[in-house]
Amino acid sequence: MEYKNPMQSLRIEKVVVNIGVGESGEKLVKAENLIQKLTGRKSIRTVSKHKIPTWNLKKGEPIGCKVTMRGKAAEEFLKRGLMAKDNKLKASSFDNNGNIAFGIHEYIDLPGMKYDSEIGIFGLNINTKLERPGFRISRRHIRSVEIPKKIQITQKESIQFFKEKFGVEIEQ
Repeated sequence: MEYKNPMQSLRIEKVVVNIGVGESGEKLVKAENLIQKLTGRKSIRTVSKHKIPTWNLKKGEPIGCKVTMRGKAAEEFLKRGLMAKDNKLKASSFDNNGNIAFGIHEYIDLPGMKYDSEIGIFGLNINTKLERPGFRISRRHIRSVEIPKKIQITQKESIQFFKEKFGVEIEQ
């Protein structure tokens, strides 16, 4: 999509890769090793927010890991993730604020990855946030301002961006 004003153009702000294990221990360590192997970055642990006795889950217990990537590395990993999905996404993967989320059932679906018996099989989630230049005004500490409605990214715009930039087909 060609814009008259360069401040209207879209870009990838960040890509977050998440593996939810559901328990701490050896399984979580394997997931952390996998995420480091996939992205080349050290992951951080995610912790549970609630106590759920039926699942033997305690509040504050580590249950997953994630990595946030920006710039070229984020774009390259996103391309690999889309190849694993055969460049097809559902329209429900796009929300109304320029965010895209999709899952990959097994990491061996990613191009260039082979099964590792020490790690096992894990699925992962890939979440992407789009933004326009100038969106920093909502995150800055001094005089932060809400993004006006007419400037916010719509679902249509994010779908169009992914069609043009990555050649993604949208399924209903």
